[in-house]
Amino acid sequence: MLAKLFAAFVIIPILEIYIIIKIGSYIGAGWTIFLVIGTAFLGAYLAKMQGAHTMMKMRANMQQGIPPTNDILDAFLIFAAGLVFLTPGFLTDLLGVLVLLPITRQPIKFWLLKKIDQWMRQGNVHIQRF
Repeated sequence: MLAKLFAAFVIIPILEIYIIIKIGSYIGAGWTIFLVIGTAFLGAYLAKMQGAHTMMKMRANMQQGIPPTNDILDAFLIFAAGLVFLTPGFLTDLLGVLVLLPITRQPIKFWLLKKIDQWMRQGNVHIQRF
């Protein structure tokens, strides 16, 4: 667990800074700042559009009596992708785009479902019904 936290809070920002410096040395500081801000806005827009689409799909499924379990996981991943776009950098933006696109979100969702199942079998996660 400590290694994952170390990677999240130390290694990833160092990689982001390195990539920003490299790109800035090729295209200039102004264009690099423009790209970082532009990708953040584009990512926020994509997250908003995907989130709205997922919410409409959830509503339609619930009206038909279909449980929205798959849509809830999509909404969680879209929300997480939106949060990732708040972090300035190209590596995190790429991760956010991969989570936002439905075609690449499916394998991520499949992996996450397997992970949740593994945690439940190990007793790390407990599901309760109200």
